[in-house]
Amino acid sequence: MVETLVMRVAAIDCGTNSIRLLIADVDGTNFREIVRDMEIVRLGQGVDKTGQFHPDAIARTLAAVDKYALQIAAKGVEKIRFCATSATRDATNRDLFINGVKERLGIEPEVIPGEVEAALSFQGATKDFEKNEGPFLVIDIGGGSTEFVFGTSFVEFAKSMNIGCVRMSERHFTGGDPDPGQIAAAIEDIDEAIAQAAKIVPITQAKTLIAVAGTATTVAAAALDLAAYDRYAIHLSRISAEKTHAISKMFLSTTRADREALGYMHPGRVDVIGAGSLVLSRIMLATGATEFVASESDILDGMAWSLV
Repeated sequence: MVETLVMRVAAIDCGTNSIRLLIADVDGTNFREIVRDMEIVRLGQGVDKTGQFHPDAIARTLAAVDKYALQIAAKGVEKIRFCATSATRDATNRDLFINGVKERLGIEPEVIPGEVEAALSFQGATKDFEKNEGPFLVIDIGGGSTEFVFGTSFVEFAKSMNIGCVRMSERHFTGGDPDPGQIAAAIEDIDEAIAQAAKIVPITQAKTLIAVAGTATTVAAAALDLAAYDRYAIHLSRISAEKTHAISKMFLSTTRADREALGYMHPGRVDVIGAGSLVLSRIMLATGATEFVASESDILDGMAWSLV
């Protein structure tokens, strides 16, 4: 009998809004989660407008990397993968950030293209589904970009569009709570991006629509009427298109204080959930899907699997 070697790995996903850590024991077929952590650092603050990282944003993010470095050392991790996505792709001063990570972790962070991001998201998101539930459309609404990924056993079509929740908020919802004119402009922008993605990705052909990342899981928490965020209740929950549209309208029409008071709302998502939920709502309309499945397994899980 061949003994399968278990490897302890760490995956760090650094997006536009959040940085996340997963430490897991992985072998060929098994996966045991040891640590899962998330901090909202808003690395992409102002990048859509300036094309550069703000010094405060770099400082916040590297402080989180310091914390993760301690956890990685304490847990005896053998292999690390650090992937940076949309905001880092766009920032002209990304080397300041990349060098800071290298100093702290001793590894080169990968600034991954949208296609690699899509493949890792797809691998993580679909691992809890049977193949006969495919083809799948995986929607990953991040801070800077949204990935559209289609396939059954592997990625067949993918497109990354710059319509993430932070980017849309900064571009359209300046000055806090949006007015109808700002919402209409955002819808036009989002619908144009979806139409571009649909030229490459057959978004209406999927049997199952899976939505991953904080926007989708927060919409699911609202639909499930959770008193507090519960990733186990959210994972694989099915949320109707009708509910998705209603929740997006609710997030866009409530005040910041109202959203802050919601027990399931992460403080770092309060100002971007309106834009994020609008992106999800418009995608549901464009695909004709009657529901989405919320998945807590995403790019982080895909990264962890890729290390063995």
